[in-house]
Amino acid sequence: MHISRFEDMIAWQRSREFVKKTYISLHSCCDYGYKDQIQRAAISIMNNIAGGYDRKDKKEYLYFLKVAKASCSECRSMLYVAEDIGYLSELTFKINSINKR
Repeated sequence: MHISRFEDMIAWQRSREFVKKTYISLHSCCDYGYKDQIQRAAISIMNNIAGGYDRKDKKEYLYFLKVAKASCSECRSMLYVAEDIGYLSELTFKINSINKR
């Protein structure tokens, strides 16, 4: 499959779905600091994949992918917090987790 735009990338498509699930899962959460942090990290995944794609230099592209991966780790960590303090049930946590590789 030829990728001619970032929207064709499976990683970007999955990160877009993760952003949607994150917003839906935390829609009624009143902890605005927590909610803002995880939503920003989720969006960072998607945006860094897109931003990196348009870089002409392979080294720069890889840098943006590393930043996106770091944002994935931040989201995973935030999801553990959500599970631990009861914002998400264990089932919801497993569904929303981006732990899968």
